[in-house]
Amino acid sequence: KDNKIKSNFSKITIGLASPEQILESSYGEVLKPETINYRTYKPERDGLFCERIFGPVKDYECHCGKYKRIRYKGIVCDRCGVEVTEKKVRRERTGHIHLVVPVAHIWYFRSLPNKIGYLLGIATKKLDSIIYYERYVVVQPGVLEDKVAERDLLTEEEYLELLEGLPKDNQLLEDTDPNKFIAKMGAEAILDLLERINLDKLANQLRNRASTDTSQQRKNEALKQLQVVEAFRSSRNINKPEWMIMKVIPVIPPDLRPLVPLDGGRFATSDLNDLYRRVIIRNNRLKRLMDIKAPDVILRNEKRMLQEAVDSLFDNSRKSSAIKTESNRPLKSLSDSLKGKQGRFRQNLLGKRVDYSARSVIVVGPELKMNECGLPKDMAAEL
Repeated sequence: KDNKIKSNFSKITIGLASPEQILESSYGEVLKPETINYRTYKPERDGLFCERIFGPVKDYECHCGKYKRIRYKGIVCDRCGVEVTEKKVRRERTGHIHLVVPVAHIWYFRSLPNKIGYLLGIATKKLDSIIYYERYVVVQPGVLEDKVAERDLLTEEEYLELLEGLPKDNQLLEDTDPNKFIAKMGAEAILDLLERINLDKLANQLRNRASTDTSQQRKNEALKQLQVVEAFRSSRNINKPEWMIMKVIPVIPPDLRPLVPLDGGRFATSDLNDLYRRVIIRNNRLKRLMDIKAPDVILRNEKRMLQEAVDSLFDNSRKSSAIKTESNRPLKSLSDSLKGKQGRFRQNLLGKRVDYSARSVIVVGPELKMNECGLPKDMAAEL
């Protein structure tokens, strides 16, 4: 893999990551929730610290010990599959988790403005009830056009009632057939709706509404929606609405979420490992339940739990029911380690210790011009 970063570039754009981009930057799929083997203290294969995916734990030494020394650099061991290289690659190599069902990204339906809600024109509470498997949403009315419209919400009873009133072979039709009635729950439903959006058409409709509507409130709503739609339209190659729903989750490098042995055989670990473990356990359980064709009710519950596990991983503080440790402390998720005064940006990137910095009170004086300010003598000399 050659992921070298160019040293000269004109701009950086931040956009949504597509599933393909996540897979491209990943070195392998994390399949098991295990971290390390507690007897040998070696990473478990296919687990969250797997050497095959993330690289060796010791410099130039593979997992099974067949290749040791720098002279074997770049060789992939035929027994354990670990590449013989430096251990610092464990700070930069990412993995991924393939989700059995798509999951909505919490940033785009729990933050203001609610991006997914604005694109689909669905209120936040209604959107929540779809994403957390409480209500069905009509993706395509098909033959029931006169009874329901696209994006209508249905309860379980209403959905079953509509299914009974359908022609016999309707549910056997292809999804692309315009006569088929489709209603779904969860992030899969939102994914289908987002894929069906025509941004240009939607932008025109919102412009008309903003210019012709008499109610000021509805005008403002249309303008807010238009802002989100325009943002997606202007960056349509790097941002697609359906990427707000995730099918693949990136796993950050293991050295950025370390597991440190303490005295007495205990371990201190980063909260992220716990959050990733929950996602993998629930994902694997859902896979198993789907393989044995479990009842719908059980699957739905498991899918909701997977959605909640991914929410906690990305932003635990934004949820009403944050996952906590035994000591009742909320776990620190990916967003928490970036944001705020103690986050990565302000604490570590902007707040680096440097030679020659000082703070002082800026003084004014009658002899200074309007655009000047006074500095202490020794500080000016030092700087």
